[in-house]
Amino acid sequence: MSTSKAIYADFRTRIFEVLDASAISGMDRQQLTGQIEGAVGVLANNYPSPVPAVMRAGLVKNLVDELVGLGPLQPLMEDDSITDIMVNGVNDIFFERGGRLHRSELSFVNDQQLVEIAQRIASRVGRRVDESSPMVDARLDDGSRVNIVLKPIALDGTTISIRKFREQKIGLEDMVKYGTLSEPMARVLMIAARCRLNVVISGGTGSGKTTLLNALSQYIAEDERILTIEDAAELRMMQPHVVRLETRAPSVENTGAITQRSLVINALRMRPDRIILGECRGPEAFEMLQAMNTGHDGSMSTLHANSPRDALARIESMVMMANLNLPLTAIRRTIVSAVHLIVQVSRMRDGSRKITSISEVVGLEGDNAVMEELFQFHSDEHQAKDKISGEFVSSGLMQRSVLMKQASYYGLQEELMEAFHSGVPA
Repeated sequence: MSTSKAIYADFRTRIFEVLDASAISGMDRQQLTGQIEGAVGVLANNYPSPVPAVMRAGLVKNLVDELVGLGPLQPLMEDDSITDIMVNGVNDIFFERGGRLHRSELSFVNDQQLVEIAQRIASRVGRRVDESSPMVDARLDDGSRVNIVLKPIALDGTTISIRKFREQKIGLEDMVKYGTLSEPMARVLMIAARCRLNVVISGGTGSGKTTLLNALSQYIAEDERILTIEDAAELRMMQPHVVRLETRAPSVENTGAITQRSLVINALRMRPDRIILGECRGPEAFEMLQAMNTGHDGSMSTLHANSPRDALARIESMVMMANLNLPLTAIRRTIVSAVHLIVQVSRMRDGSRKITSISEVVGLEGDNAVMEELFQFHSDEHQAKDKISGEFVSSGLMQRSVLMKQASYYGLQEELMEAFHSGVPA
């Protein structure tokens, strides 16, 4: 252990032993800093070796960060360029910036400090994490998502994963600038949202599904009643009439759980115009399809899948989880009539996010769903090592297009055709 870390561990133990938790809860950060400065000053003056002023200031900041923030992780939380923070034990802290993972020079004093900070995070959101309940998934006050896993489940030490909440709203225009999609694709997605197509956004972890869902929601009319359902609230609707629902984990006694499925069922009784499900991952898929098929056009959701075809298969599997004993043909017929558009997003090897496909579900042929790809990303044959390059290509609208019928109904047909003509290469 380095000298500075050893001094911090010593000061931390002594100060924490005499701290009054109730008194701290009533202080703001400035008052707490003053108290800690005084305690550090007393200890430093009586320490066997000199403690320089710079080190004293660092000790005060680290102690305050640990008491009211996330300890060693606080500098990473305050860095707006960082999107994800991953702790794999005392000395292994990683973060994502610009789509790439980096190893941090920060570390925890010892495993005890790491466990205490993990438990403090959980307690702030009314949850408990210990040996009897070693896993917790929660949302921080700022909207960030956090997942904690303790030993013995995490073999190499306590694991903390934080997906930081971005206050800044990113629109489709911003995504065009970032190269996530082309301008014609953005215009088609805007029209799809405005003319109430049911949209499923498919992709892997960290591919930008929720970001895209937030961007699409900006084109929902302000006179619509929107219900959002999430495990951890991340969606930020800009419309005036929004009802936000969030699931609840079971208590220590394993009671009181509120699932996404029960929230979707309840949402249908709340007269919604649209239901937006943050992420579909289980039996709630059946109720979501029923909503899409019964007058709640324009509903949206995300799910984990590697391609549009895989997304349909995943929905089938999730409907089967509802134990309804429906024949596969009936399930596929329900999916095809409910889902209009599947947008596939991918995180590329250079860290960038791209919409690699926009596909329309047009019907059934036999027992198989038929999809038509409206746009796709074609990567260049000769790629640079550190940069993905390519172009977004449109295949044009099909004769059976639901998108065209809806656009005509809403008076957006010319705008839609213009978007497609500008997206087809000459």
